[in-house]
Amino acid sequence: MVASARSSARRATEPAAKVRATPAAKATRPARSTVKGKPSPESTTAEPSLRFHHSKALRAKTLAVLAALEATPDHAKHRPALADLVAELTEAGMDYYYMRTLRVAQVGFVGEQSARLGISGAAKLISSVSRKYIMGMNQDQLLIVARHIRELT
Repeated sequence: MVASARSSARRATEPAAKVRATPAAKATRPARSTVKGKPSPESTTAEPSLRFHHSKALRAKTLAVLAALEATPDHAKHRPALADLVAELTEAGMDYYYMRTLRVAQVGFVGEQSARLGISGAAKLISSVSRKYIMGMNQDQLLIVARHIRELT
């Protein structure tokens, strides 16, 4: 009797068998194109996304910079303008996703200021790196970045 109680207890603590995926479950994955590293159009439209709200002034600036870049992509002033825009969008996104949440959660002045300091440092680093790459882009690459930003708006 004691032995059967031990074997029952042992079976209760053993991990459950792994459940295998059925072929139907595997078929629900988004299709990928054959080009390495580039998802197919079907998979990008089916993917979930998160976007943020920003000011109307930043929206107007975004549209103006993109329109100017698309109209004359070879003009030299577009690189710094696009880099500045990316920096402003990064700051707006960081504020929306992090600082706004902390204000709503009422974490307090010290918590907000600590977070603001860290987020400010992260935004400056991201802006510095993105500026370096944007300034070195050719006309086609700038248009690809502009198209991507326009798709997000």
